[in-house]
Amino acid sequence: MALLFLATNSILCKMAISTQNIDAFSFTFFRILSGAVLLLCIYFFKNKNLKFSFKKNWLSSFMLFLYAICFSYSYINMFAGIGTLILFAVVQISMILIALFYKEKLTLNKLLGVLVAFCGLAYLLYPKEDFSISLFHTFLMVISGIAWAIYSVIGKSSTNALLNTTDNFFKATIFTIIFMIFFINEFKFDLYTSFLAVLSGSLTSGLGYLIWYEVLPKIKITTASILQLIVPILAIFLSVIILNEKFSFELGISTFIILFGIFLALKKV
Repeated sequence: MALLFLATNSILCKMAISTQNIDAFSFTFFRILSGAVLLLCIYFFKNKNLKFSFKKNWLSSFMLFLYAICFSYSYINMFAGIGTLILFAVVQISMILIALFYKEKLTLNKLLGVLVAFCGLAYLLYPKEDFSISLFHTFLMVISGIAWAIYSVIGKSSTNALLNTTDNFFKATIFTIIFMIFFINEFKFDLYTSFLAVLSGSLTSGLGYLIWYEVLPKIKITTASILQLIVPILAIFLSVIILNEKFSFELGISTFIILFGIFLALKKV
């Protein structure tokens, strides 16, 4: 469910941004704010209080904001399927490097699986005559991927998924407002696009990330990074069905290679 929600975020963002009736910041603002509101309501209903510490948990909150803001701006000039592939390729690299830093054991089948999956990504993204991509918007997606990787790694130490996720969204809202004060002069949105942003924030982000933080402490960093390679595949199929993005032969082959790599990485030997 968490991975499906992660993939759906790309679809909802691209659906909204492509209408040109909402700007990237407004989408991010509604997304983070609605996620915070829903999680605060759930937390209050369960605990009958709203006690949060302002002395800690700022790094994960900032990473959530940084991921979301760069994510939205990158989709101004990027297809949903390709954007998700770039995002989670960067997530994969970042989380594996972090896992090695923490001296987490990288088994032979995981290493082989990662290499095979990356071959699938490389095959898809290899420059072709009919393929072009904005380097600036790619750079934004790379930053978004690094931020999400750090956010996920921090989540491994979570002992209370609801508290931590609610706290993250609440403080990410603060960062969003600060960004607005310094960089934003006007908002642009309509009822339809703001609904998509709220849906992305409350359901696929708020509840999705809550589930993700519940799962993360129970799996290894490398396992989490490998599993997230399923997200681009889900996003590609959703983008073809919902956004009418092209499904090419190359896309099909790369999807098969990535799935085979995930199978190798998660197979117990």
